[in-house]
Amino acid sequence: MDITIQKVILPVFVSVAAASATFIARGIAFGLLRKWDKRVVTRIGEIIIKSVRVPSLYWCIAVGLYMGIVVSEMAEKYADYLDKAIHVVVILSFTAAVANLGGRIFRNYIQRSDLPLPTTGLAYGMLKGTIYVIGILIMLGVLGISVAPLITAMGVGGLAVALALQDTLANLFAGIHILVEKSIRVGDYIRLESGQEGMVEDITWRTTRIKMMPNNMVVIPNKNLSQSVVVNYSLPGKMMTLIMPVGVGYESDPETVEKILLEEMEKAKGDITGLLTDSEPLVRLVGFGESSLNFTLSCRIQDYPYQQTVQHELRKRILRRFREEGIEIPFPQRTVYIRTEKPESGSGKSS
Repeated sequence: MDITIQKVILPVFVSVAAASATFIARGIAFGLLRKWDKRVVTRIGEIIIKSVRVPSLYWCIAVGLYMGIVVSEMAEKYADYLDKAIHVVVILSFTAAVANLGGRIFRNYIQRSDLPLPTTGLAYGMLKGTIYVIGILIMLGVLGISVAPLITAMGVGGLAVALALQDTLANLFAGIHILVEKSIRVGDYIRLESGQEGMVEDITWRTTRIKMMPNNMVVIPNKNLSQSVVVNYSLPGKMMTLIMPVGVGYESDPETVEKILLEEMEKAKGDITGLLTDSEPLVRLVGFGESSLNFTLSCRIQDYPYQQTVQHELRKRILRRFREEGIEIPFPQRTVYIRTEKPESGSGKSS
């Protein structure tokens, strides 16, 4: 009976007690982090808790198993195997915790700062992938597996994989090029060469996702995006100039038309969403059309998506004012002259 207690019951009891104590310490640590997190602005405590909540359970189990092995009389051979398994579990769980923590801190820092860096799926995946690779290399070193031959084999195999995945790798490196060049960023409003336009939702390792105004998603491979002509309405800044054409009849006085347009623009400031109030509108007579005097009304708006709303409201105000002032907005018209030729004299006489 004493032998059974020493070989089985005691190690199990110590293992469970150590795991339970570690689990209680984990809960206390999380409670202290939550209290500290309420006093800071960055919410780093909540980020740490979310990152290590699941991996820390494996740490508790690993501590319990390790303490059980220490007090047991297990054969050295099996104890060594179990010890390596515990190390593998700890390294992998710690790697997952660091990867999650690094990714969350990266996203939180970029969102809170004014740095022009995108928190895209590609950048997030590259960061976590690098951490996982380092963790796997450390794990292989603990297991006594030489890394140099593995890297050599991966190099030879990587060449074959690269040949088989040319299109995928082309999209991957095109995505990296887009992120580094910063010509297209998450949140930018762009128009594709095909005429489709929308806001960039994400840049992943293979595709770029663009959300259109009708709430549809355009998914375009990074390689095609990097090779096409793209209009970015958010560069160099989101604020832009809206140029709206206005045509009036030739009998209208240009000075009166200019005055009316400027007055309506001043009245619209503060009433129309997206129209900037700190910019001066500009009216120019740009040409003589076939049926109208052509003016352009220029104003500043916050962002490209506001252009439809601003033009809609301005056109209603301008049309209402033109009708009150008796100014005509002409429609295209043409004057057709029909020329009739007189019959030649003597053409109907007989010789």
